[in-house]
Amino acid sequence: MDAHITFPLLVGLIGIALAFDFLNGLHDAANSIATIVSTRVLKPQYAVAWAAFFNFIAFLFFGLHVAETVGKGIVGTNIIDAQVIFGALMGAIAWNLITWALGIPSSSSHALIGGLLGAGITKAGLSAVVWSGVFKTSAAIVISPAIGLILALFLVLIISWVFRRFTPQGADRVFRKLQLVSASLYSLGHGGNDAQKTMGIIAVLLYSQGMMEGDFHVPFWVVISCQAAMAIGTLLGGWKIVHTMGSKITRLTPAQGFCAETGGAITLFMATHLGVPVSTTHTITGAIVGVGASRRLSAVRWNVASSIIVAWVVTLPAAALIGALFYWLATFF
Repeated sequence: MDAHITFPLLVGLIGIALAFDFLNGLHDAANSIATIVSTRVLKPQYAVAWAAFFNFIAFLFFGLHVAETVGKGIVGTNIIDAQVIFGALMGAIAWNLITWALGIPSSSSHALIGGLLGAGITKAGLSAVVWSGVFKTSAAIVISPAIGLILALFLVLIISWVFRRFTPQGADRVFRKLQLVSASLYSLGHGGNDAQKTMGIIAVLLYSQGMMEGDFHVPFWVVISCQAAMAIGTLLGGWKIVHTMGSKITRLTPAQGFCAETGGAITLFMATHLGVPVSTTHTITGAIVGVGASRRLSAVRWNVASSIIVAWVVTLPAAALIGALFYWLATFF
């Protein structure tokens, strides 16, 4: 590929980016609907439609700070070209497909960032890395699930006190309705944070090809395309991962599902406002572990949770290696 590629190749790369966004929705559908399905508040086919709708409309509620971080805050914009974008996307897509096939809820966000780092470093060495953005993103790997866990625990304590005079059946009836609200908020946060990562990739690709001028911004057609691709992916769901997230880590009641989703949603809202590309998978897993541990530590299946944590640690370097390989292959064309 040359510095400036032909228009059909540019369209093809944007198509690959939207395919990643679609797979992101497919892969991360469990994050939005696992608790609401496991508590039987909604049937799976209705739950994915509910989540997809709120995924799509997220652009109405959030600024594009995360898109800016991914577009210019992970590797320097001066080294971005079509080969780097191709390597980043293929690294993320390949890792997503591997973990999806195995039913492992890894992070699509960190797969994309890993792919971008791998391709960028292969091209220009460590000087390509914008360390402030990488440190911010890396810190979020630990901080976002911790915040989700703490908030979920805090909400469980508040709700236990407020509803202490309710019978278990009465509380269940209330929280089966409230879970519709918490699931929609989480889906909103998911759509707001995750879709923006692909927006940033497409925007910086357009800049590298001389298609846009002025300060970094994301065209509206890119925003709508990314939100729609993610919503369609969510609509088709990822049932292996739904099972892992919804029942293998711990068993949830409607009240606990509400606490997990609300704690996760608050975390995502804060991260998106600050422009931090966090993992929705990490966030909801931390929240689910928090509500499970609020009953007793043995209520959490720690062997399942630990295998998910291993996937978190492996994702960034694995996607980086695959991204580097695809960048190297792209230089021959």
